[in-house]
Amino acid sequence: MKLFVFICNKPEKMEEILEGFLEVGITGATIIDSLGMGRILATEVPIFAGLRKSFFGAATASNKTIISVIREPEKIQAAYHIIEEACGSLDDPGVGIAFTLPVESVKGLMPETE
Repeated sequence: MKLFVFICNKPEKMEEILEGFLEVGITGATIIDSLGMGRILATEVPIFAGLRKSFFGAATASNKTIISVIREPEKIQAAYHIIEEACGSLDDPGVGIAFTLPVESVKGLMPETE
């Protein structure tokens, strides 16, 4: 079981991503509005505004962060595929960051039904 996290720099793609998740059986996720470090430095620390682009790239106004506990490894791979189909390669700057963390235990998660 893994905690899947995706920090999406293309929030306009969220509906497409979530629909894809549903299609492969990822039925639960939490979406959080988030801001990247580059955006904070550019807006709240003016001295960094000129350096922002060279260090952080073009920061979006806001990001969306998806978190989901996923039991099956094949669904994690499907999630990566869905994200890259919607947003482009995660190897490209400005797309976002996705990663997993191990989950040792969980309570409150509905059992999956097939």
